[in-house]
Amino acid sequence: MGGWITDLFRNTPEIALFTALALGYAFGRVPFGPIRLGGVCGTLLMALLIGYLTGAELSSGVQNLAFALFIFALGFSSGPQFFANLNRKGLRYLGFPIIEVVSVILVVLAFTVIMGLDQGTAAGLMAGGATESAALGTASEAIGRLGLSEAETRTLQNNVATAYTVSYLCGLITIVLLTSQIAPRLMRVDLRAESARLWHRLSGGHDSRPGEQPALPDLVGRVFRVEGGAGRTVDDLTHALPGSATVEELRRGDQNTRPEATTRVREGDLLTVVGRRAALVGAEGVIGPEQAEEPDVKLRSLDVVLTHRAAHNLPLSGIRDVLGPGLRESVFVERVTRTERELPALPGTVLQVGDVLTILGAPSDVEAAERRLGYPVASRYTTDLVYLGLGLVLGILIGQIVIPVGNAELTLGTGGGALLAGLVFGYLRARRPTFGTLHPAAAGTMKDLGLATFIAAVGMSAGPSALQLVQHYGVMLPVAAVLTTLIPATVSIIVGWKVLRIEPPLLMGAVAGQQCSTPAISQVVSTAGNSVPMIAYTITYAISNILLPLTGPVIVALAGMVV
Repeated sequence: MGGWITDLFRNTPEIALFTALALGYAFGRVPFGPIRLGGVCGTLLMALLIGYLTGAELSSGVQNLAFALFIFALGFSSGPQFFANLNRKGLRYLGFPIIEVVSVILVVLAFTVIMGLDQGTAAGLMAGGATESAALGTASEAIGRLGLSEAETRTLQNNVATAYTVSYLCGLITIVLLTSQIAPRLMRVDLRAESARLWHRLSGGHDSRPGEQPALPDLVGRVFRVEGGAGRTVDDLTHALPGSATVEELRRGDQNTRPEATTRVREGDLLTVVGRRAALVGAEGVIGPEQAEEPDVKLRSLDVVLTHRAAHNLPLSGIRDVLGPGLRESVFVERVTRTERELPALPGTVLQVGDVLTILGAPSDVEAAERRLGYPVASRYTTDLVYLGLGLVLGILIGQIVIPVGNAELTLGTGGGALLAGLVFGYLRARRPTFGTLHPAAAGTMKDLGLATFIAAVGMSAGPSALQLVQHYGVMLPVAAVLTTLIPATVSIIVGWKVLRIEPPLLMGAVAGQQCSTPAISQVVSTAGNSVPMIAYTITYAISNILLPLTGPVIVALAGMVV
């Protein structure tokens, strides 16, 4: 590369960083058949290239800060769902992340013995084969605590990044093809047909496809002029309707008011009624003729974080019981989002504490429903930096605790400590939403930017030595990477299909989740034709996202014992 560019990147490493981010995320969007590498893998490839050509590096302080922010945000976002699934009902899917962790450790240790892998290459093989980027950071941190010389530590950490790159590429292709194409064919099932049947069952027979809406909306507003209902109370009128509805506004002369249940209406009053369409169809016979005018009342949509304990593990249809008789027919759930991924909002979809529900209804009804269900996501857009700073401090301090175990020292390190603190702080925030504001968009930015910056720093540092490692192991490294992905996923598919009897769409989603693979679930959903596989994916994803990063230090320790 030209001398002036080399000097620019070396003397101004922040330019090298953002160049790697921009080029990496752009390259990660390029489709290779059904596969996109994604921004993280693309950033690592670009960082390796920039490091190899220019020798540019980022300071270790930037690397450590970025990883701490990423891992804390990861724990904070996953905390409510992680603890929500540690129960008897979650055991059905809890086994998948456990199979992943145990199988990956055994497979990597086997290749460590067969190929004579050093601790860095073994850890990179594990992180890439499991397609878990966070394990790259925890493993690199664990290598830094081995007490080796600076040169040896740097070599092993560089090997982690290079082995991860090769393994991730091979593992990504393997898990995408296995879950979306190969496994369904070997099981002799039509994934699209099975997913359609499951959608029909969960929807209670409503077969509209994702993205479709009924031509006649269920929740409507109408204006009626009081004639036959004159002299009756608002409560009497609404109870006389053939379904549930609420009177949101009373217009008498030039005055518009929100009537009480005991308010008596007069002839000529204009009532704005909001409710289910079936209830309003017969409203003329109860209240009076419908008026051809636009009601002043508007419907409101609000994102609410579900914290009500009684709603945990309830099907979506059961939310009516939580809302109570006054709201069950006047507030609708439009969307369900878990760990920043949308689930099908079907009656049979099981809810968890920490889910984000998008509810729709009259403003007053939505406000009342929000108070019963949890707290609004959009209540505050600012981040509680006191809570965030305290969590990071406690996490880093926990990571400094060292417990002697024989001749070894057991410690979580900065990554493990920040992850644990994020889990607890995220869980406490969900249980007591009066403090610790961290908007999901802010948490997502922390995760994405923190991980990408860390990956870029690692890649630029490893760039000059990357080619040597690839030449040393040759084709055996990609073969080991494919098997590191294939064996745990295959074991899970066999257990889920033959032992647990899980429906194929949910099974493929669960296996993609145990790998924390967004490209895999995207392709599974595309093949399935609807978002039903996301239901199982979010459960295993939340648990694997916590367990797999903790596997990095374990591999470093065990690989050192067997080499």
